[in-house]
Amino acid sequence: MNPRVLRAVGPSILALTAALGLIWGLAYGGGADPLQIADPGPVVRWGLPAATMLVNISAAGMLGTLVLALYALKASERAFEVALDTASISAAIFTVASALTGFFTFVNITNAAPSADALFGEQLGRFLIQQEVGRTWLITTIAGAVLTVLTFAVRGWTSTLFVAILAAAALVPMGTQGHSGELSTHNLAMTALILHMIGAAVWVGGLVLLVVIRPVLTRDEMGGVLRRYSSLAIVAFVAVAASGVARTTVSVQSWAGFISPYGALLAVKVIVLIAIGMLAAWYRLRLISKIGQETVSRLFWLLIAIEVAFMGIASGVAVALARTAPPADETVPVVRTPAELLTSSPLPPELTIARWFTSWEIDLLWAFVVAFGVFFYLAGVWRLHRRGDKWPIYRTALWLLGMALLFWVTCGPLNVYQDYLFSVHMMGHMLLTMAIPLLLVPGSPITLAARAIEKRQDGSRGGREWILWAVHTPVARVVTNPFFTAAMFVGSLWVFYYTDLFRWSLYDHLGHEWMVAHFLITGYLFVQSLIGIDPVPYRFPYAFRLLTLITVMATHAFFGVAIMMQSTLFIAEWFGSMGREWGLTPLADQYTGGGVAWSVGEIPTLILAITVAIQWSRNDDRLQRRTDRQADRTGDAELAEYNAQLQALADKDARAAR
Repeated sequence: MNPRVLRAVGPSILALTAALGLIWGLAYGGGADPLQIADPGPVVRWGLPAATMLVNISAAGMLGTLVLALYALKASERAFEVALDTASISAAIFTVASALTGFFTFVNITNAAPSADALFGEQLGRFLIQQEVGRTWLITTIAGAVLTVLTFAVRGWTSTLFVAILAAAALVPMGTQGHSGELSTHNLAMTALILHMIGAAVWVGGLVLLVVIRPVLTRDEMGGVLRRYSSLAIVAFVAVAASGVARTTVSVQSWAGFISPYGALLAVKVIVLIAIGMLAAWYRLRLISKIGQETVSRLFWLLIAIEVAFMGIASGVAVALARTAPPADETVPVVRTPAELLTSSPLPPELTIARWFTSWEIDLLWAFVVAFGVFFYLAGVWRLHRRGDKWPIYRTALWLLGMALLFWVTCGPLNVYQDYLFSVHMMGHMLLTMAIPLLLVPGSPITLAARAIEKRQDGSRGGREWILWAVHTPVARVVTNPFFTAAMFVGSLWVFYYTDLFRWSLYDHLGHEWMVAHFLITGYLFVQSLIGIDPVPYRFPYAFRLLTLITVMATHAFFGVAIMMQSTLFIAEWFGSMGREWGLTPLADQYTGGGVAWSVGEIPTLILAITVAIQWSRNDDRLQRRTDRQADRTGDAELAEYNAQLQALADKDARAAR
C-alpha cells in the first residue's frame, strides 16, 4: 500500500472499524437497548457510547503520538512537528468528545429534557460541580482544552515531555468511573482500568503516528522509528494484557460467565488483541529489518493497515463492553459491617503468624513496577555480560531483594491489613521509606542503565539519554541535594500524619498510591545522598553524613514517642470504627504503631550509619594509597619540597636571631 494513501485513509480505517465494532457490540450486548424506566432516548443511548469511543480514540492519538515522538524522533525534524500537530488535533477532538460525553452522561443519569431555559442550565451546573461523575468529565474536558493549546504551542524536548505527562494524567479521572467503582475489589479494578487505558493509548496512538509520519521519513529512518515503536508496543501490550486479565477476573467470576453477551464481547476483544499481538510480533521480527526493500515495504504497510483495522474493532467492542451488563452481580452489596461501609471490603480474619505469609491483595500498579523493575534490571546485567563487562553480583542480589520486599509490602499482608490496623500501616511505611531504599540504592540502577543502554547517534533520545537528562536537570539538583532530601525525609512524617493527607490516603485509592510513591521516593533519595554511587550533583562529606543520620535517628525516635504519647486516635472515624473484635484496641494498636516507628525505623538507620562509616574508612584508604602511589612516582618530591620550605624558614629565623 502506498504510504501517502495509507496516511490519508489510515485514521479513517481506525474510525470506521471502531464504529462498526461499537454498533455490533451494542446491538449484540444490549448496551443501547431502551430502558424500562426513565429511558433517555435513542440519541443518548447511542450517542453516549459513540462519544466515549471518540474520547478513547482521540486520547490514543493525543498520548501515543507524544510518547513515540519523545522516544523515537528528533525534536528539530519535520516528523516531530507532524507528531505534535497530530497530538494537537487529537486533543481538540478529545476536548469536544469529553464535553459531549459529560453532557450525554448528565441526560442519561437525570433523564432531564435538554432545553435552553435556566433550570436545565442550573441542573447541568450542579451535576458538573457536585457529582463525582460530572466533575470527572468537567476536569477531563478542561484538561483536553489545555492540552490542545499546549500541543500546538510547544516544540522542544522538555516542554513536550511535560505535556505528555499531563496527557497521561488526563486519562486517570476516566479510570475512576464505570462498573469498577462499585465492586468490593474496587481498587484492583480501578487500577487495572487506568493502566489498560494508558497502555492502549500508547499502543494505538503510536501506530497511528507511524502511518502519519511515513511520507516525511526515508525508509532507513522509518526502520529505526519502527524498531523503537516495537519496544514501546511490547511494553504497552504487556500492560494491556495483564490489566485486561485483572479486570476480567473482577467482572467474570467463573467460566460460566463467558456464556453471556458480556462474556462473548469480552472473548471477541481478547481474540482481536491476541491476533494483533501475534501479527505485530511476526512482522516486527521478520519485516522491519528488510523495510528498505520495495516488496517488503508494501507488504509491511498493508499489514499495518490490517493492524489499524483490528485496533479499531477492539476499541469499538471495548466501549460496547463497558455498556453491557456483566454476568457478575456488580451492585453494591448489603452493608453488614462498619468495615464494609468504610473500605467496601469485608473485615479480614485475625492477623496471625501464618497470615503474615499467606495473605495477599495485589496492587496492580506496584506489581507492574516490580515486574518491569526486575526485567529491565536483569536485561541490563545480561547485556553487560554478553559484551564482556562485569556487574557486581551483590548489587543484582540487593536490587532483587529490594523488589521482592516492595512486592511483599504493596501486595502482601501489609496491604491486606493496613486499612484496619494502624500498626501494620506504620510497619509498611517504615519499610517503604527505610528498608526498601536501603536495598535498592546499592543496586545502582542509573549507573547500570548508563552502561547497558546503547547511546543514540542520530540526535533522538532513548532510555539512556532521558535518564541522564533527568539526572542533570535543575530539578534533580534540588531534589537530590542532601539538605532537601533530609528535610523531606524528616518533614514528610509530620506533615503526612498530622494533616489531612493521611485521611486522603485512607479514603481515596489514588491518595494511597501517592503515599506509597512519595515515601518510597523520598526514602530512596535520602539513602542515595548518603551511600549511593549513582551520579548526583553534590554529596555531604562523610562526617556530615553521619551527623545527618544522628539527627534523623533522633527525629524518628521523637516521632515514634509522640505517637505513643498521643491520647487520641489518628482518623478516629476510620480506625476507631472498623468493628474489629480481634487484636488490640485501636488506641493500643496506635501505641504499638508508634513503637514500630521508633524501633523498626532505627534499624535501617543504624545499618546506614555503619555503611557510611565503612565507606568513609575505604575512602581514606583509597586516598592514602593514591598519595603513596604519587610519592612513589615522584620520589617523594612533595615531601622533599615541604621539608625544604621548613628548612628555609628555620634558616631565616636563625639569621634573625643573630
